Amino acid sequence: MATPNPACPCGTGKPYAACCGRWHTGEPAPTAEALMRSRYSAYVMGLADYLIATWHPGMRPTELNLDLGGAPKPTWLGLTVKRHENPTPDTAVVEFVARLRYGGGSAKKMHEVSRFVREDGRWYYVDGDVD
Repeated sequence: MATPNPACPCGTGKPYAACCGRWHTGEPAPTAEALMRSRYSAYVMGLADYLIATWHPGMRPTELNLDLGGAPKPTWLGLTVKRHENPTPDTAVVEFVARLRYGGGSAKKMHEVSRFVREDGRWYYVDGDVD
């Protein structure tokens, strides 16, 4: 039986509908951190169209294949936000660690420092440094 209000994949502990579900259905994320969390949830849920739409138009890929060409899809294990800074009112940096596993392999960590910009009242992912 499905949980009526499942917890959001982004790790806030809030129900999905009251958290990233709002952003996934078109409401603008109020902060770059909220957008980053919603993008993590979109990866978990396979929402490629949302990921493309929230990429800055100048950096946006024309398509995003989450299928990985038949390779094992990742199982997303969790998200930790390390910091969120706003150098200006319309720019932000969010540092996070996402944990994932491919197939039956060992868990891995993806550490990224992401850059965001706000245009016309909406936050967009620009790019990030991954290590």
